[in-house]
Amino acid sequence: MQKQYGALIISIIAVSFASIFIKYCVSPPLSIAFYRLLFTTLLLAPFILLRRKTWEELRNLSPLTFFVMAGIGVILAAHFALWITSLTKTSVASSVILVTAHPVLVAPVSYYFFKEKLSWVNAAGIAISLAGVCVLVLGNYGLASLGLDTLEGNILALLGGAAAGLYILGGRSLRKKISTVSYAFVVYGVGTITLLFICLVFSAPVIHLRLEDYGIILLMALVSGIFGHTLYNWSLGYIRASVASVALLGEPIGASILAYLAPKIHQLPSGYTMVGGGIILLGIYLTARNMNKEELPT
Repeated sequence: MQKQYGALIISIIAVSFASIFIKYCVSPPLSIAFYRLLFTTLLLAPFILLRRKTWEELRNLSPLTFFVMAGIGVILAAHFALWITSLTKTSVASSVILVTAHPVLVAPVSYYFFKEKLSWVNAAGIAISLAGVCVLVLGNYGLASLGLDTLEGNILALLGGAAAGLYILGGRSLRKKISTVSYAFVVYGVGTITLLFICLVFSAPVIHLRLEDYGIILLMALVSGIFGHTLYNWSLGYIRASVASVALLGEPIGASILAYLAPKIHQLPSGYTMVGGGIILLGIYLTARNMNKEELPT
């Protein structure tokens, strides 16, 4: 299991850079989301073309399996559209903390569908996470002075987190039957097509972006896409969904530190963000932690 957990750690470090790459882009968020998935899909294409086994696996997918994978791709597109847009309307720390709160969804759904135990500690974690959200949002902006853009950004981040939770649950059920490359290629490909339609509907440009943005998004696709999400997908085939979810607690911590250190961004989280965020992270840990060591995969 050391290899699987090593891959999980690398993926968390890689995805922590995503918000920083996004903040350095000036293109509209939906355009960034589209090109991120497009470039990631293109980076995976050679593995499909050069590996006959993978090509055969894709050809032999059942209609139902492909339909489920396509649905996960649509959910992934929604996650990126919502989360990347939230980064334009609230701080990196708030956005990444709120989008990472998906174990609050994953834990009860995993209990219902996958029969994974949900103890009173896990239930308390859900309540603590919700309390932390209240501290972060209301403490920062006040009941009487909730700015529309800021409130909208936090809501978008929470919705993006819900989409991420569904994405993780879908990946958990399929990754034990389908190889990482095949799974990622279909999911990313469908997500790319979905984002293209979203861009067209909301009049977000898909051509003539700033040249520097193409380079930044390509780097994001390589670092956060291939070494982040794809390695994460691979680990889902060996690690419980709750373990994989709680590991993502490292992303908001890493992203917040990077947002403070990065030139031209230099965002210092407010006291309410740090306190509320800390409460949320504690709640997420309690929500997703394993009560019985014997349930861990060996």
